[in-house]
Amino acid sequence: MDLQEYISLVFSDYTLRTITFGTAILGAVTGMLGSFAVLRKESLLGDAISHAALPGIAIAFLITGIKDGNVLLIGALISGLIGTFWIRGIVAKTHLKSDTALGLILSLFFGFGMLLLTFIQKQPDANQAGLDKYLFGQAATLVESDVWMMTISTGVCLFILMLFWKEFKLLLFDKDYTETLGFNTQLIDILITTFIVLAIVLGLQTVGVVLMSAMLLAPAAAARQWTNSLATMVFLAALFGALSGVFGTAISASQNNLSTGPIIVLVASVFVMFSFVFSPSRGLLFKQLRFIKNRRDLELHKTLAFMFHIAENHKNISHPHAIKILNNFQGYTRKTLQKLVKKNYVTLHGNMWSLTDEGFKTASNLYNQQSRHE
Repeated sequence: MDLQEYISLVFSDYTLRTITFGTAILGAVTGMLGSFAVLRKESLLGDAISHAALPGIAIAFLITGIKDGNVLLIGALISGLIGTFWIRGIVAKTHLKSDTALGLILSLFFGFGMLLLTFIQKQPDANQAGLDKYLFGQAATLVESDVWMMTISTGVCLFILMLFWKEFKLLLFDKDYTETLGFNTQLIDILITTFIVLAIVLGLQTVGVVLMSAMLLAPAAAARQWTNSLATMVFLAALFGALSGVFGTAISASQNNLSTGPIIVLVASVFVMFSFVFSPSRGLLFKQLRFIKNRRDLELHKTLAFMFHIAENHKNISHPHAIKILNNFQGYTRKTLQKLVKKNYVTLHGNMWSLTDEGFKTASNLYNQQSRHE
């Protein structure tokens, strides 16, 4: 399937259109809210919440006896919120660290959820349950009502985010200062946490419990590499998340036997790897280029400063003895000397060189700075 054919199918095929729009909206909202989880250093919270939501799904099915997606997701939301506030309660009331509390709740809720799923599978209507799709996700089960629910939830999240943007930003970077300004930090914290839980719950049907944490964190981690602005990071994370959903769906649709959820996560991981390497400010490639440039500049400055030292102590700078001393200098290279010539710091005639007035002045400043540091 080529790109033109895929685009045509998106607008003509109901199933593909629903899945594409659904995964794009899911990626946008998880990326947007994942930015706050990353900046609050609560990256493992997404993993704990997604696993904590599993028993809520199972209990909702046991109570109602139906597989209605909205009912199951309400159960997941309640269970996820309970797990989240248990984690916060353990951290606040005990001497345990947050990572320990996250591990405890994750294991407890996930174990309980698997126990309930096993119990359901042994019931006469086990074949009708189909709850295992929430473990690994099944994007093909998305229907138009699911997409509308994601759209409405994303709109509510965006509205609240814009309404309390100043408060969210203050709490994110300085909780004590936020309290001194008279803001209710506990309420703001509950709002952020609730929406993070909501975003995770919305993605369970598409990506699943196991992979949902990556969907929450990957777009935000990629966006963090490109900017220091919170607003820009939130926008980029939403964009990366939406593109991950669209590209992941396209790849899955173009090949047989490829699950959409894992492909979306892999595409999001590609965005992360690309950002880690090619980001201008934090990327590994540009860091290495800056390191090489700084090392060359240092070599250049060392050579120029050493030339100045020789020029100060030798009346005839073109004397072979001076050149011999220079050639014995470990920082001296022919390439460095050529750079100094291009900068008009040095004139070179064969093997004979001398400092220009501009070079002497620049070298004098460098030499004096180096002397002060020493």
